[in-house]
Amino acid sequence: MGHGLTALFVGGSFEFLEIYENGGGVAYYHLGGSYLPSFVGNALVAVGGLLGPAIVGALLIISARSHKTSMVALRILIGIMILSLLLWIRSFWGIAVLTSFAVFLFVITLFKSRRLEEIIILFLGLQSVLSTYLQLDYLFTKQFERDGVIQISDTQAIAENTIGTYWIWAILIIMISVYLLWKSFQYYFKK
Repeated sequence: MGHGLTALFVGGSFEFLEIYENGGGVAYYHLGGSYLPSFVGNALVAVGGLLGPAIVGALLIISARSHKTSMVALRILIGIMILSLLLWIRSFWGIAVLTSFAVFLFVITLFKSRRLEEIIILFLGLQSVLSTYLQLDYLFTKQFERDGVIQISDTQAIAENTIGTYWIWAILIIMISVYLLWKSFQYYFKK
């Protein structure tokens, strides 16, 4: 989702998102209408997919600090899930998983327990930030094979469109993710 939304932010279009049974996926987008040079747009879209979960996770952790902001964040998250289902999700697994999550989160709102909503938002935020570490092997991969076709990784796409190597970008993304986690928890625990 981070790839597609970043494509929209840089003036491109987000066609659809395909999510696989293993949790991976592919965002289909075009940068034809982008206001940025293609190499900048492609690098930002690759970064957006890798840092998107960490940024959203940090925002969720920050919003879990109070009843009101966690309530608002949970409802916005449900709305984004429904919007994504209507506009971009095109695979069976994507529809099944996202619908299940949206229904689960909606049921949580029916309990009208602000503390439960805070815990759920905090948990989802933490999971989002930590998802970066579940893909460490991918971050440090130059290329991979999908359906018999060799493709470059996102970190390699960043390197090809900017400077450096895929492993330098992998380290930088990990450092940014750690920083976002640290700062969001620092704010969450601030008296």
